[in-house]
Amino acid sequence: MFKHMAILSLFALLTGCSSFSNTHFADLYGPALVRDRMVNQQSSDAIFYHQTVRPILDQRCVVCHGCYDAPCQLKLTSPEAIERGSSKDKVFSGTRLFAATPTRLYEDAATTEQWRKKGFSPVLNEREQTEQANVAASLIYQALLLKQKHPLVDTRAHADAFDFSLDRNQQCSTIETYQDFASNNPLAGMPYGLPAIAVDEQHQLTTWIKNGAKMAAKPPLANPILQEIDLWERWLNRPSLKSQLVARYIFEHLYLSHLYFSALANTANSPEFFTLVRSKTPPGQPIERIITLRPYDDPKVERVYYRFQRERETILAKTHMPYALNEQRMDQLNQLFYRVDYQVTALPSYEPSVAANPFIAFEALPVAARYRFMLLEAQNTIMAFIKGPVCRGQMALNVINDHFWVFFSEGSWENSEGLAQFLAQQKDHLRIPAESASNSTVLSSWFTYSKAQKRYLKAKQGALAQAFENGEKLDLDLVWDGEETNTNAALTVFRHFDNASVVKGLVGQAPKTAWLIDYPILERIHYLLVAGFDVYGNVGHQLNTRLYMDFLRMESEFNFLALLPPDSRISERDHWYRNTSDNIQKYLKAEQSQFHYPSDVTYQTNQHKLELFSMLKAKLGPVLKNNYDLQQVDVSASEWANLATLFELPSTAVNQLAEVSVLLVQDGKQQRLYTLIKNAAYSNMSSLLRDSNNRLPGEDNLTVVRGLIGDYPNVFLHIQASQIPQFVRTLQEIKSDQDYSQLLDQYGVRRSSPVFWAISDRVLNQVMKEQPISGGLLDYNRLENR
Repeated sequence: MFKHMAILSLFALLTGCSSFSNTHFADLYGPALVRDRMVNQQSSDAIFYHQTVRPILDQRCVVCHGCYDAPCQLKLTSPEAIERGSSKDKVFSGTRLFAATPTRLYEDAATTEQWRKKGFSPVLNEREQTEQANVAASLIYQALLLKQKHPLVDTRAHADAFDFSLDRNQQCSTIETYQDFASNNPLAGMPYGLPAIAVDEQHQLTTWIKNGAKMAAKPPLANPILQEIDLWERWLNRPSLKSQLVARYIFEHLYLSHLYFSALANTANSPEFFTLVRSKTPPGQPIERIITLRPYDDPKVERVYYRFQRERETILAKTHMPYALNEQRMDQLNQLFYRVDYQVTALPSYEPSVAANPFIAFEALPVAARYRFMLLEAQNTIMAFIKGPVCRGQMALNVINDHFWVFFSEGSWENSEGLAQFLAQQKDHLRIPAESASNSTVLSSWFTYSKAQKRYLKAKQGALAQAFENGEKLDLDLVWDGEETNTNAALTVFRHFDNASVVKGLVGQAPKTAWLIDYPILERIHYLLVAGFDVYGNVGHQLNTRLYMDFLRMESEFNFLALLPPDSRISERDHWYRNTSDNIQKYLKAEQSQFHYPSDVTYQTNQHKLELFSMLKAKLGPVLKNNYDLQQVDVSASEWANLATLFELPSTAVNQLAEVSVLLVQDGKQQRLYTLIKNAAYSNMSSLLRDSNNRLPGEDNLTVVRGLIGDYPNVFLHIQASQIPQFVRTLQEIKSDQDYSQLLDQYGVRRSSPVFWAISDRVLNQVMKEQPISGGLLDYNRLENR
């Protein structure tokens, strides 16, 4: 009784305070009303916003407030994002029983008023538009002001005041309650856990906010770009059934990509990027976007049109997947889909049982064309599951190892009608969890897909046996060589605990595992982790997605192992899956025992896997990218030789390092970027909730690359070129947390360092210099505090 009365009293006190705050602001500055801050693009306010305000917001704010995982869902990447404001609701949750309501910018609400009805609170003043009210009622200004009062704070010395974990309990205060929040959290000003912005930057933002925070859209597109858009939109939206089906296939694979016209790209600046969207209106008319949860959901219109919508937001590395369009690309697409003989007599439905299964929905399209389309930009295809919404969180990524190489299969069977017939027979066994939508049970769905996968693998083994009996060779000709021109033929994936990177080439030392991906695997990866994945889905949806990906990883690994002699297949498999449960061991042995065919690859040593890697490097030599190699023309022999010794860094030292360390080397007026990537070792990757139990810290190693790999740096290191030998020796001697802390004292730029923003600017400038098209802003939400 007394407990319930106390809770009611506390609730009354809190709601009373909230009411008082709202009344207080209303009395001082009038009622809250959504304001129109957009101004003419030629106005002085627009010029000030684009040339002065926008760069400050990008380099100081967007680096933490940029995407799904931005604190309080506050994105500051565009005027529309700023106007939307913040929310107390979390996007990422691995425990919710029911799917959450989506809150995707530009999609799930069209106006600021609609976002307010969805619970988003303003971060700019929506009351009287006076200078006094504009700063007093602006959450952005008040948060910046709080930081100015406590500009340089050693976050380690005040550890109790900071929580940098991604799943921290975020306060998400509104302006009406911010003063109470500030009183209780005086060190929580913005940028959170980072140094205050410079005085002149604070002055510029204050001027902007005082004057009503006026914003403007981007300048109009140039005529050559408009002409390219018209060309491609008309190509995509031809009336034939074949064209409609091809366009649907292309859209469902590229809807997350940033399309750009490479012939018009200026290497001095980032090009204009576009996203492919579904519209109710044809080319030449304003876009009326069709909003659905998934790209293959029912559009509920008689005819869908595929349109180019200009990217309005700041480009972030963690979501940026550039895809070049040009005359050569159009010729490739015509060659794949239009210069072959096939008929499309009807369009597939949008029912989940059809639309979620690409082997049913696109059965009419030639299999070879579909596969070749995905291989044209294989990095983009794999990158979509790395950089799409699924990328956030350990549950999504603890299905892959920290470092592995990816190859793609291409045998004569895959270019024949045999594969098409086989997939037509197996399409019901290739269903994936996305078909069950966003509210899924775990066990019932899991057993269904598990049985289907086993049936498919049995049929696949039979089909392969027939192919080998008919003369197909189990040799390196099965590995796609990119026609000796396509640099997507070999990829490297690095997992950084709860995020990952994928780059072209065979980067780093020889990894423990490798994948050989065939068309059915590649297509399922896309529809499982990209097109079919709902970041707002319930725990069943997320678990089923994670569990199914186990199948695809194992199938890819076993494809690679098939190139080894039979005995080596077994020894490697057992090494990759140490300490797994009896059920997994039974599954692994049952799957691999069905495949008895010997490898036709000739080996000269007993180090079969390393020799196979060597042969694959030689085969793919013409297309292997070497831009991440330490040995470059602008680097002295002593510099790269010293850094190369870090590949043999003792595991006791590697254990102490961050997942991604960005090293900025100053050499007079020149500077060079390197990345130190920690590769954590695991006994196996088949444990869903016991990832840490499988850790093998004694097998950890370090990869060092030229340039930047990783969108979420954990620490910045800054040294002079002359310090490299001593820096390397210091790393080699690390044995404890204290040793690592001393390394940071000497060479590190901690998140609370007074020079943090200066180093950040130099790193970002170097990234954009080296990667003008593929580069973007980094995300600082994973910066360590050691």
